Amino acid sequence: MSSSLFLLDELPAGDSFALTGDEGRHAARVQRLGVGEQLLVSDGCGTVLTCTVADVLPDGLSLTVQERCSRPASDPRLVVVQALPKGERAELAVELLTELGVDEIVPWAAARSVVRWDGPRADRALAKWRRTAREATKQSRRAWVPCVADLHSTMQVAARLAGVSALVLHEEATAPLPSVPLPAAGEVAVVVGPEGGVAPDELAAFTAAGATAVRLGEPVLRTSTAGAAALAALSLRLGRWG
Repeated sequence: MSSSLFLLDELPAGDSFALTGDEGRHAARVQRLGVGEQLLVSDGCGTVLTCTVADVLPDGLSLTVQERCSRPASDPRLVVVQALPKGERAELAVELLTELGVDEIVPWAAARSVVRWDGPRADRALAKWRRTAREATKQSRRAWVPCVADLHSTMQVAARLAGVSALVLHEEATAPLPSVPLPAAGEVAVVVGPEGGVAPDELAAFTAAGATAVRLGEPVLRTSTAGAAALAALSLRLGRWG
C-alpha cells in the first residue's frame, strides 16, 4: 500500500519538523500513524517529502525527512472547462478529473445548466470545488493540486480557448477525439457541456475562437463523467500514463 499524502501550504527547509494542525491531527488520530511508518508531505506545487514518523505528539507527528524531490508541472497542461453539474455530481466530476490528472478545472455557467451560482452560493460552491480537488489530490498522491478557476461565462470561456488547442465534446460532432492533432507543449482545453448539451450559440462562439467539436464514441455520457473519459484518452495519447 502506498504512503498517505498530506498537504501543507509551505514545506519546512530542514530535515525534521512537526506535522500539526488539521493534517497532523488526521495523521495521528484518524490514520493512527506510528513511529517508523512512512508518509508523504507535499506543498501541492510539485515538491514532495518522503518522511518517517519519529514521534507521536499530542497534536500531530514529529517527522524526519528521508527524501525531497520536485516533480515538474505537466506540459502540455490539460484544462477541463466543466459546465456546472447538478447536486453531488459536481463533486464527483471534480474528484474524477483530479484523480485522472487534470491541471486546471474551469467552472462554466452554461446556458443549459440547471444549477446557478449566484451571490453567496457562488462563493460556497467554488470553495467546495477547491476543497474537493485538494482532497482528491491527497487520495491520488499527486504532487500538484489542480487549479480551480473562478466561475466563467460563455464569453469568458471563448476568450480562454483562443490560442490554445481546444476541444468541445459534442454528441453530433463527426471528428473522433483520437483523430485530433495534439500539441507537444502548451495547453489542451476540453469543454464539457451540461446535461442538456452545449447550446448552438455556445458551440458557435467556441468554434469561432478556434475550438474543434469532437466526439468520444457512441455512448452519451453524463457531464460528470464525460470530462474524465476525455482526460483519460488524452493522457494516453500524450504519454502521461506510459
